[in-house]
Amino acid sequence: MKVWQQPLPSIYNKLSDPELRVRIQLAKEALGDRVVILGHHYQQDAVIEFADFAGDSFELSRNAADQKKAQYVVFCGVHFMAESADILTPEHVRVILPDLGAGCSMADMANIDQTLECWAQLEELCPDQIIVPITYMNSSAAIKAFVGEHGGAVCTGSNCRNVLEWAMNQDAGTRGRGDAEKEQEVIPSFSSLPASPRPRVPASPRKVLFFPDQHLGRNTAHALGYPLDRMVVWDPKEDLGGNDPQKLREADFVLWKGHCSVHQLFRPEHVDQVRAKYPDMKVMVHPECRFEVVQKADLAGSTAYIVKQVEAAPPGSQWAIGTEVHLVNRLAQQHPEQKIIVLSDCQCLCTTMYRIDLPHLCWVLEELAEERVVNEIKVDPHTRKWATVALGRMLAIKGTGNPIGKRQPVGNTVD
Repeated sequence: MKVWQQPLPSIYNKLSDPELRVRIQLAKEALGDRVVILGHHYQQDAVIEFADFAGDSFELSRNAADQKKAQYVVFCGVHFMAESADILTPEHVRVILPDLGAGCSMADMANIDQTLECWAQLEELCPDQIIVPITYMNSSAAIKAFVGEHGGAVCTGSNCRNVLEWAMNQDAGTRGRGDAEKEQEVIPSFSSLPASPRPRVPASPRKVLFFPDQHLGRNTAHALGYPLDRMVVWDPKEDLGGNDPQKLREADFVLWKGHCSVHQLFRPEHVDQVRAKYPDMKVMVHPECRFEVVQKADLAGSTAYIVKQVEAAPPGSQWAIGTEVHLVNRLAQQHPEQKIIVLSDCQCLCTTMYRIDLPHLCWVLEELAEERVVNEIKVDPHTRKWATVALGRMLAIKGTGNPIGKRQPVGNTVD
């Protein structure tokens, strides 16, 4: 989603970093517990310094849902994250995105018109199958609402495996509008779904429409035992997504043709190069990486999973990590007793996340301190209602953080 960001007042670009830090701290103190700042792991260190909570999209969704007393949530992330925060927080909480230009290229790869067209074609082609839509957290509120209204759920890298297991059992995709209405009414407690779904033999054929990241869908489905030839990629620019009708009918997973511009940069040869240079080094990657990279890696998991693995590792551990460079560098600084490098020396930077900086953070906080709300993210009531259903299902399904199943420590959960 491309949104116009008004120019910052010129003073904020003239202030030095020390001056900005002082003014941010003063504004935070003036606002007190009326404001909560959420910071995504991919943020710059200078921004994370002021975050009340830092985490991946799953963790921050839960942090947002827990804000009952705050008046403002300042979300230092990207647009879809702020939308989700607005959906999950009570009506009186106002969500602020410091720079409206902080979007997500992956989320922009699936829009609601394309989704409706895809859904209509799949229903016409597969009338005897139950189609369950599952969207990754990195999607617009409109896509999340579509999923909620059609019996599906949102997933993250932390709980994707369990969400897909849920999607392929007898519960998902079978609710009528009345059932979803009732579910939506109790979503704030997230108590309407089993916390740990167990796969069951489906009563009728079903398939998952997974979007917008084809790689997370492919990697997770393959880890669940589904062969690659039972998956097809849906290109929204082509009729039937560019697929043969029979192959589409036979597929268990229809994967939207989308990807993360950061994790797409990691290639199989990068793993080979690390193995040649550092034979004792473990390779750990995010499941948004392409299939060939994940297969070569030692471990694969969500951002929170990656952080927890490093935190739990003994001194002397060596890691080559395939994810956004700010997080990798921060982990290296926090754990000097370990050797931690980025899997590739390419510029693996989330450029849209980088738009959130000290000048923008200072500006929005000082405006709030003067009772002026800028850059508010507000989701319309209909979208909010159905996106709440989809996000509520997401939050009710615990995650291991390790959707690929590589060397997952027993009992380790990231939720």
